[in-house]
Amino acid sequence: MPYPEMMVKAMRDDVTRLGVKELRTVEQVDAELANPSGTQLIFINSVCGCAAGAARPALAMALSHSVVPDQVLTVFAGQDLDATARVRSYVSEYQPSSPSAILLRDGEVVHFVHRHMIEGQSPDAIAADLIAAFDRHCSPTMAA
Repeated sequence: MPYPEMMVKAMRDDVTRLGVKELRTVEQVDAELANPSGTQLIFINSVCGCAAGAARPALAMALSHSVVPDQVLTVFAGQDLDATARVRSYVSEYQPSSPSAILLRDGEVVHFVHRHMIEGQSPDAIAADLIAAFDRHCSPTMAA
């Protein structure tokens, strides 16, 4: 049974206001992940305290870096149950984790930030880990 939408709206907004594309259905997940190219970051959002206190602030910090993935997507665990399960099917070799951040390059997982890597960490430390992964696996964006 999903959480009431009213309960998670502000938590969704914390991520979508960053320009992250929200995937709420299996069809949306498949449209974005079935034929991957380039880099994609998938943020699995959650109602837990470590998402609010560490993961979402870290995501915001990391996305302000000069090198970011080509595409940034999110699903909400505990709310968009089918969409979250579908994302997890694409990365089934990894244990389900909420919150988490999954960096893919051409559909292959190149970096995975599990919940246990978020709990007890500062947003700065988590952002630094994501930024290092972006620098290693993503192409710099050219300004026009």
